[in-house]
Amino acid sequence: MKSSYHSWIAAIRIARRDAWRAKGRSALVLSMIALPIIGVSAADLTVRSAELSPEQKVTRQIGAADARLSDSHLTGPVFQDVEGRNSMPVGGYDTYVPGSEPDPKLLPSLVPAGSQSLKDSTAHTKVRTRYGLLEADLREIDAASPLVKGMIEMKRGRPAREAGEVVATTAFLKESGFFVGSEFRARGSDSWYRIVGAYELPSELSKTEILAPPGTLLAPLDKAFQAAGVPGVVATDSYLVKVGGDGFTWNMVKALNTKSVQVVSRAVFLHPPAESEVPYVVQQKKLGYYSPDKGLPTTELAVLATVVGLAMLEICLLAGPAFAVGARRSRRQLGLVGANGGDRRHIRAIVLSGGLVIGAAAAVSGTALGIALTLGLRPVLEEYLGARFGGFTLRPLEILGIALLAVVTGLLAAIAPAVTASRQTVLASLTGRRGVRRANRVLPVLGLIALAAGAAIALYGTASAMGSTVVAGGSAIAELGIVALTPVLVGLFGRLGRWLPLSPRLALRDAVRNRGRTAPAVAAVLAAVAGTVAVATYQHSSEIQARHEYVADLPDGAGMVSLNELGRSKDMGAVREAVSQELPLAVRADVDHISYGKPGCERSTGNDGCGRVEIMRPKEQRCPLYEAKNGADSFPPAERKALRKDPRCTWNRHSVQFGVVVADEKLLHTLAVTDPGAVAALKEGKGVSFDKRNVKDGKVTVRLIDNKDETYEPGVDPKGVDKVFAVHQTPDTTEGYGLELVLPPAAAKTAGLTTLPFASYFTLDGTATSRQKQRVAERIDQIGVEAPVTIEAGYQAQADITGLALTLFAGLVTIGAAGIATGLAQADAEADLKTLAAVGAPPRVRRTLSGFQCGVVALMGVVLGSAAGILPAVGLRLVQRQETRHLMEMAGDANDRLFVPIAVPWETLGGLLVVVPLGAALLAALVTKSSGAMARREAG
Repeated sequence: MKSSYHSWIAAIRIARRDAWRAKGRSALVLSMIALPIIGVSAADLTVRSAELSPEQKVTRQIGAADARLSDSHLTGPVFQDVEGRNSMPVGGYDTYVPGSEPDPKLLPSLVPAGSQSLKDSTAHTKVRTRYGLLEADLREIDAASPLVKGMIEMKRGRPAREAGEVVATTAFLKESGFFVGSEFRARGSDSWYRIVGAYELPSELSKTEILAPPGTLLAPLDKAFQAAGVPGVVATDSYLVKVGGDGFTWNMVKALNTKSVQVVSRAVFLHPPAESEVPYVVQQKKLGYYSPDKGLPTTELAVLATVVGLAMLEICLLAGPAFAVGARRSRRQLGLVGANGGDRRHIRAIVLSGGLVIGAAAAVSGTALGIALTLGLRPVLEEYLGARFGGFTLRPLEILGIALLAVVTGLLAAIAPAVTASRQTVLASLTGRRGVRRANRVLPVLGLIALAAGAAIALYGTASAMGSTVVAGGSAIAELGIVALTPVLVGLFGRLGRWLPLSPRLALRDAVRNRGRTAPAVAAVLAAVAGTVAVATYQHSSEIQARHEYVADLPDGAGMVSLNELGRSKDMGAVREAVSQELPLAVRADVDHISYGKPGCERSTGNDGCGRVEIMRPKEQRCPLYEAKNGADSFPPAERKALRKDPRCTWNRHSVQFGVVVADEKLLHTLAVTDPGAVAALKEGKGVSFDKRNVKDGKVTVRLIDNKDETYEPGVDPKGVDKVFAVHQTPDTTEGYGLELVLPPAAAKTAGLTTLPFASYFTLDGTATSRQKQRVAERIDQIGVEAPVTIEAGYQAQADITGLALTLFAGLVTIGAAGIATGLAQADAEADLKTLAAVGAPPRVRRTLSGFQCGVVALMGVVLGSAAGILPAVGLRLVQRQETRHLMEMAGDANDRLFVPIAVPWETLGGLLVVVPLGAALLAALVTKSSGAMARREAG
C-alpha cells in the first residue's frame, strides 16, 4: 500500500514536470477541458443566484406588507392557489355565469379593522417622448410608505411628493430619452409632469412605468381624456395590508375568496398549507387540470444527459490524442523507467497522472474563471434576465461536482494513451521503434452493432410515445458506433490514395498506417461536425416549413395604414396625406367602413345607440359544425371529421380583418386582383365578393345590427335591417387578404349607408427606406393618432445565432483536432522527415506534408460527421411529423394539409466539406517549420 502510494506520488511529480515542459500542449488540453467547466459553473452560479427565496419573492410582490388584496375579476366565490397568482370560480368555468361589473368599494370595505393599508392603483397609456409615443404603465402609490420597502428601489433623485411630480423606472428613461429633471405629458393631455427621480422594480427591470403620489395622475388624466372625447383611464386597484401578529392566515385568505377577492399573503407564501387543504388544487385535480411543477420534464432531462455525455465524449476524443502526443514524445523517458525496473503499472500511472494533473488544473482554473465570469457579468446577466439576483449563491457541492467532472474527463482521456504506452517494449521505447500491432477486430464489430441498434432505436422513437427522447438516445448510440468504426473507415479512405498526387497521397497513407493517432482525431472532428449538421438540417427543414406556412397580410410590397383608435376618423385625411408625402406611393386606395347608429359610432359594437355590420350567409351554405347548439360536440367523431372536409367548413388562410369595406377599383389593384370582372363590377356599381359561401343568386345580404339586439346563441341570427347588394364573385384562386366584401361608394350611398374613413391600402414605386418609414411615423405621431403603417415584405428568416455559433464551434474543434493529429504525425514521422531531408527533399516538403496531413484528417471527419449528423435530424423531423399528424387527426383536419419536410442544407454541407479542411490544412502549413537541422537517424 505504501509502495503504491509513493509510486503514484512519483508519477504525479513526473507528469507535472512534463506538463510544465510542454506548456503549449498542456495549455491546449487544459483549455479544451476547462472551457465547458467555465460554462457549466457560470450557468450553475447564474441559475442559483437568479433563484429567489420565498421571502424574497413575496417581498418583491407586496413589499413589507402582510398581504395584497386585489379583485379576482370574477363574479362570486373563487378558489385561489397559495401564491395568489391564479384563481377560478367555485365549481369551475363550466357552471360559471358572468355577473355585473365589480364594486370599486368592495376592497376598501374588506380591509381588516385596525390594520395599516396602502392603495396601489395601476393603469396604462401612451406618453409623448423625445422620439414619439411610448406605451407606459401608470401607477399611483405612496413611495415613501414603509409598506413598499423591497418593491421599489430608488436609484437616483428623490420620491415624488406633490402634484405634477413623478418618478420613472430606469427602463422608461432609457426608452423615452428622458432623464431626471425632464418634463413630459401624456397624449391627449395638456398637463406637464416633471421627473424627479428614477427607480427600478427588482423583478421587472424592463418595465416602463411612471409612479406618482395618490390622486395626482390617474384621475386628472381620465378627466382630460374624457373631455377630449377619447376613452378614459381604466385603473386597477389593490391594497397592501399589514395586520401584525401571525399575519394574513390561510383562513383569512379563504374568507376573502368567498367575496371574489384574490390575496397574496406573506404567511401563506412562506408556510403553505398541504395540497389537500387548498380547494383550488382539489378542484383542479377533480377537473383534470392540475399539473404540479416537478422541474424539468423527462424528455428534457434525457436530452440534457445525452448532450452532456456527448460533450464529455468529444472532450475525451480531443484530449486523448494530445496525451498520446505527450506519451509518444516521452517514450524514451518511459523506456528508461522500464529499464530501471518499472513495470507496466508504473508506465500507466505516469500517463494517467498527466490526465490527473491537467484535469485538476482545468478544474481549478475553470471553476475560478466561471465564478469570476459570473461576478463580472452579473449586471449584464441581470439585464438579460430582466430581474435582479437575490444574491450571489454558491453551492459548494455543486461546484465541487462540476470540478470533479473535469478531473474525471482528464483521466478518461488519458486511459487509451496510458494503455498503449504501457504495451510498448523497453527496447522499442528506447530505440524509437513503433512496433507492429494487429488491428482490433472486435471493436469494428461492436461499432457496427451499435450503429445498427442506434439507427433502429431512433427509427422506433419516431413512432413511440417518448419521441424525441428515444431519437436522441438512439442517435447517440449510433454516433458511438460510427466512432468505433472509425479505424476501419479510415482504412477504406486509404484506397483513394492511388488517384492522388504525391503529397496528399503520402499524407493519406501516413494517416492510414497510423490509425491509432488518426482515428481519435477523426472521431473528434466527426462528433463536432455531426452536431452542426444535425442542427443545420433540422433548422433548414423547419425554415422551409415556416416559409410554407407563412401567411402574408398583403401582396409583396403592398402596404396599409389603418386607424387603431375609436373616435378618430376625422384624422384619417391627415394620415393619408402624410403617407402620400413621405412614402413613394404608386397607387393609393382609400377604404371606408360602414357606421351604423348615432353619429360617431365606430366599427365595433360599443356605446348605446351603436351597432355593427355583418354579412348574413345563407343557412344552407353555413357550416353545420358552427350552427349546432353544442357546436362540433353535437356530431360523432366520424361525421365531425367528414364535415371538416366539407367546402362549407373549410377555413381561409387569412382571418377576416374587415368583413365589409367601401372602396373603388384601386383597392383591387393594391390587392393584386387580376380578375377583370371584379374591376368592371365596381365600376358598374356592383360589389365584389371574395367568399362564394356568402353569395346566393348573385347577391349578398348585409345586416345592420343594433347592439341591443345582439345574440351569440349558435344557429340563432341577430335581428336587424337587411341590405341586399348585387355582387360579382371572384374565382376561388383570388385572395382577398382578410376582406369578404367590397362595396363601391355609389352602392353604399344608394343603400343609405353612412361610411367613415378608417384605412388606406397602397402599392409602392420601388421600396420604402428606413428613413422614409421613420418620417411617416413621426408625421402620424404629430397628428396625435395611432395609425400604424405596415408594408408586406414577405417571409423573413430570423437571424440564427445558434447555427452560426455551432458552425464556428465545429470549425474550431475541427482545426484543433486536426492540429493535434498533425502533432502526432510529426512525432511519429520524425524519422521519415529526417530521411527526406537527408536525401535532399526541398524545405517546403515538411510544411506541405503537415498541411495535407491536417487536411486529410479534417476531410475524413467532416465526411463521416456529415453522414452521422443526418440521422438525428431526420428522426426528430419524423417525430414532429407524427405529432403534427396526430394533432390534425384530433382536430379532424385533412391529412393532405400535412407539410413537415425533411431537407438537407447542401450549402452548409458544401461549406463544411470545402472550407473546414482547407482552413485546417492552411493553418497547419503556416504553423509548421519548413526547415530543420540535419540529424542522424537513430539506429534500427
